[in-house]
Amino acid sequence: MLLVLVLLALITGVAAVAAPSATAADTASADDVAAGEALFAANCASCHGLDAQGQDGVAPSLVGVGAAAVDFQVGTGRMPMQASGPQAPAKPAQFDQDQINQLAAWVASLGAGPAIPTAEQVDPSLGDAANGMEVFRTNCAMCHGSIGGGGALTQGKFAPSLLETTPTHIYEAMLTGPQSMPVFNDANITPEHKRDVIAYLDAQSAGSPGGLSLGAIGPVSEGLWAWLVLLGLIIGATVWVGARSS
Repeated sequence: MLLVLVLLALITGVAAVAAPSATAADTASADDVAAGEALFAANCASCHGLDAQGQDGVAPSLVGVGAAAVDFQVGTGRMPMQASGPQAPAKPAQFDQDQINQLAAWVASLGAGPAIPTAEQVDPSLGDAANGMEVFRTNCAMCHGSIGGGGALTQGKFAPSLLETTPTHIYEAMLTGPQSMPVFNDANITPEHKRDVIAYLDAQSAGSPGGLSLGAIGPVSEGLWAWLVLLGLIIGATVWVGARSS
């Protein structure tokens, strides 16, 4: 009997460690949740429904998406949408951060989901930019480009530039997989590696130390481009001199 109790305690402990991060509903007050419900009813329910269950062909259910998804979508201005389209573009946020936290708290109260990351989790100074480059180029560069500059997708969709995206929103995008982006949960990319990716993108946002970056595609390609330009100038000068001498 004692052995069974010990095993149950171990299983409970492992489950607690492996469980998803606590959502905003765990720390938000009842007033925050109530305020979030009121904001949702006034601004979001026309598409997602008063119970956030969604509507077929209009908007998805928000039950179980967690606070992180709300903070990303509303904090980047993607939601509420201004018009239907292939995807929701980023724009100035309609709500302040307190209101976003209230909306996130109410949605999180509907079902467990990823929480808004802590300041430590998204601090680029604590990450390894070199490792972040490897993780990013393995998992993200095919859509966002080698330095996060963005790129075109199919059917009018696009991968946005990440060079001006906040560390928190980058982490939340990896965690929740908005729009065409896949979900990179903690089993796919660990929290430490997510922070490394943020450190890498933070280093890229500083700009090119050599002036024009030509898309930061590397010294070989940039050297070839410079050589072609110079060769063209040499040929043009040669033709011009020959024409004048004749």
